[in-house]
Amino acid sequence: MTEQFRITRMYHPSFHAPDLGEVEAWFERVFGAPSTNIYETFKGRETGNYPTNYSTFTPMADVLMDTIQPTLYVLNGVQQYASVDRPHLKTIGWFDDNPEAVYQALRGAGVAMVDQFGKPADSEQAPRSAGSGAMPIYFTTPESAGLRHEFLPDFPFGLDHRNAPGWTAAAAPEGPLGLQLCAYHTLLTDDPVRALHTLVDALGGTVFHAGRDEVIGADASYVALGDSVLQVAVPDQGTAAYADWTTTAPNDTYHSLTFKVADLDRAAEHLKSQGVGIRSRTEDFLVTDPDTSINVPWGFTTHLVPGDPRA
Repeated sequence: MTEQFRITRMYHPSFHAPDLGEVEAWFERVFGAPSTNIYETFKGRETGNYPTNYSTFTPMADVLMDTIQPTLYVLNGVQQYASVDRPHLKTIGWFDDNPEAVYQALRGAGVAMVDQFGKPADSEQAPRSAGSGAMPIYFTTPESAGLRHEFLPDFPFGLDHRNAPGWTAAAAPEGPLGLQLCAYHTLLTDDPVRALHTLVDALGGTVFHAGRDEVIGADASYVALGDSVLQVAVPDQGTAAYADWTTTAPNDTYHSLTFKVADLDRAAEHLKSQGVGIRSRTEDFLVTDPDTSINVPWGFTTHLVPGDPRA
């Protein structure tokens, strides 16, 4: 099914927050990562029919984080995302080399989608963007895919640090935490078949490892898709991960990102120096206390998952 297209890379995780400035300040202080408002890409071409200051982009190793303030994302007078009281990871955007083929593959797999206005995408051709209307863009519904995934053609987005000539993750600045690579993104679910049907059967991802994650207390499968790895985890009842999953149940929850770092002690010391608590720590893994880390249990490790094709 995936011979006609390729998911080339992750565009960005989407992080929803009540205040962009709060998140920008935290990323700058803790990750050493400056942010740029999407307004910079609209300068000189504002039309008044599309919001221009609703999100900010932050480079961190091989990840481009997109933080959205839902109250500012208004199309045709309608706020598109629910307001949030606390920040939380929400969706994942993907680049591909053939958006029409991806759209047909998802349709063929029975995965429901919506356009940028949230209307059902059930036509023969992929929906176009709400701005100029030229770019194919669509989103899976959490009810059918587990999570909301965004798809659009791979293009040289102006705020994407990975488009710099000669950029590689290995050569990227490590910053104060010593980031090297995003080891994996954690998606929590009670229906791994649904999540894997979308990621593997429809999109061509590969399950390369499965086993217990004792750090968060979950059975997990690891999927390589594009340039990224997704941990599809079924958390044990009574764990903090399970409590986070219940916030979106029965849909899946985008729980956290785990980064490979050069030195775990160095990362831990920097986190502590910035007032970030450590919820759990092993010899080669640590998880932050979300109450002190913008409501995300960020993971840091010295190892990639066994079998990771990027190793």
